[in-house]
Amino acid sequence: MSDPTSQLEALRGVMDRLRSPGGCPWDAEQTHETLLKYLLEESYEFIEAVDENDRTAMREELGDVLLQVFFHARMAEEHPTDPFNVEDVAKTVTEKLVRRHPHVFGDTKVSGSAEVLENWEAQKAAEKGRTSATEGVPLGQPALALATKLIYRAQKYGHQIAIEHPLKLAPGTTQEELGRVLLGILDQALALDIDPEAALRSATKGYIEQIKKYESK
Repeated sequence: MSDPTSQLEALRGVMDRLRSPGGCPWDAEQTHETLLKYLLEESYEFIEAVDENDRTAMREELGDVLLQVFFHARMAEEHPTDPFNVEDVAKTVTEKLVRRHPHVFGDTKVSGSAEVLENWEAQKAAEKGRTSATEGVPLGQPALALATKLIYRAQKYGHQIAIEHPLKLAPGTTQEELGRVLLGILDQALALDIDPEAALRSATKGYIEQIKKYESK
């Protein structure tokens, strides 16, 4: 097996060459904004590789995601007032992992993974000074992911917010059964010429208002 450190340094060197004068014109023209679509695309391609259990594709697509990290970090080095590089990125995430795993790197005791997640969310909120369940949740993500995250956050903050819905899932409903229910709802929505993404996003905006109203009490 090759030395991973040398391979990461090699990737950093290639990225530097592409971005520097005399390198690739296309790479030199890119900005953080223009590259965002590629970061999303590569992430989805990796997800597909995992779903298909394609190890070869996973290795390739994960490399494409890594390239995006190195690309953005290389561009960040050029910022006139607040530059940073991939080493700074790695340092930041390493320190975060150590800080948020006191049960591994400190003396904190936990009963299981559920408590680990609770501690993580509590530490994250404290570090960033967050007082609302909606803070730090990217509103531009797909509606299903957004709604799921907001409901999770509200529950973790202890908010008692009822969500009215006409469909009640039976106890013990499996993931496969839920998938079929959701697929059936999408099928009916399209038959009624309703955009499911827009509908859920609209409902989620209403849920955000409920959270804010709850938190203002």
